[in-house]
Amino acid sequence: MKLNLILAAGLLSTLSACGGGGGLFNRERPDEFAVSRQAPLVIPPDFSLVPPAPGTPSANAVDSSKAAMEAMFGGPAQRSATESATLNAAGRANAAAGIRSTAGDPGTEVVDKGATTRDIIAAPEGDGQDARAAVPQ
Repeated sequence: MKLNLILAAGLLSTLSACGGGGGLFNRERPDEFAVSRQAPLVIPPDFSLVPPAPGTPSANAVDSSKAAMEAMFGGPAQRSATESATLNAAGRANAAAGIRSTAGDPGTEVVDKGATTRDIIAAPEGDGQDARAAVPQ
């Protein structure tokens, strides 16, 4: 009898938590689908603009992808004397032009060094605890 009374009280308190008029789902929110039209933007006339000279390319003829890349990354950076000297010493003039294309090519011939070499290269870098050498006394 006491157990039933305790269970009934617990059930009533649990169910009473589900009720209520306000809460999370009855809030006032903006309507996402109510799109209002606004007047289009108007550019006032600029009388300081000079018409393009004959023979010059029009502003619409500019390659947009090139202009976007230029705006994002800027032009080529000037190399310092040290960087140029290092590149020349490394043989910049002797580098093949398409080496980056052929490095990942499936037709490139490679030498199989075996699973041990592959495992050594693919092993995660540790803290050096496994590579300690002890000299017996």
